[in-house]
Amino acid sequence: MHGYPADDATRPAHHRVGGGFRNPPGSPRQDATLRDFLRFLLLDMRRAKLPPVPDGHVAADPLDLANLPENHVAWLGHACFAIRMSGKLVLTDPYLSRTAGPLGFGPKRFIPAAVAASELPRVDLIAISHNHYDHIDVRALRSYRWRSETPVVCPLGVGRLMSRLGYRHIVELDWWQDSQLDSLTLSCLPAVHFSGRGLFDRNRTLWCSFGFASSDRNVWFGGDTAPGAVFSEIGQRAGPFDLAIVGIGAYEPRSIMQASHATPEEGIAIARDIGASAALGMHWGTVMLTPEDPFEAPERFRRAALEQQYGEANAWTLPIGGVRAF
Repeated sequence: MHGYPADDATRPAHHRVGGGFRNPPGSPRQDATLRDFLRFLLLDMRRAKLPPVPDGHVAADPLDLANLPENHVAWLGHACFAIRMSGKLVLTDPYLSRTAGPLGFGPKRFIPAAVAASELPRVDLIAISHNHYDHIDVRALRSYRWRSETPVVCPLGVGRLMSRLGYRHIVELDWWQDSQLDSLTLSCLPAVHFSGRGLFDRNRTLWCSFGFASSDRNVWFGGDTAPGAVFSEIGQRAGPFDLAIVGIGAYEPRSIMQASHATPEEGIAIARDIGASAALGMHWGTVMLTPEDPFEAPERFRRAALEQQYGEANAWTLPIGGVRAF
């Protein structure tokens, strides 16, 4: 386990004494009770119903990732994006299988991924923000054909799982550390979330957001995050950004989700805090992790941009399989 000695005065605040990690100072705290969690699992999620999928939610044309143009982004669904910068094709958090959970159990996506894992082209980098099942999809990552060649960047502690899946070129980073892929700079940046894939490993590995910087573009990928004081610091130290890819779904009930996921309104506030010219909403419209309407986020996102004087035209969403220049 990565960490710092208990007596090391330089140990970062997000490293716990004895191992593990915590959120940055000024982050929202989890205040849900056991009753809240039981209601969420036994009542809210059981009663939740999938509404009709809106027209246009899935792009009509097949997605050609191998020929994605420079300074374009494509949404494969949930938090999985392909981004072309500095001539490099970057893939984020490739959850592409049907189920987000262990051994085939867990929430099931209601819209297939825009590209199946076995049909992915060779990418230049896979960026993993944290180890939750809807971000590290073991089946998809094993199905990818260039595991031994493609480099992976991930936060501290996540590399061991990626190694077990057959990946050989792994760079683990702490918050505020950078790595270089030719002319593309990768920055591991803070996020407000948690980690864990079982009952006994909560917060034993780090979670993060990422900055991707080329000679003419700077993009922030939020992974999973709630709002917090740290985003102003990210803007000051790593911004401004041309694009913020920010989560806007899986936010109810707030008593449980306020410390791990942003609302659409908070997504706009995060984009403003980091100094992003445009914000692209993700983590919605793919799988029901929480009981709110999975298609309400885009309208709230655009309305929040207007109300927060961010500019409605600067709040973007894509259809699954959609592509946009940034």
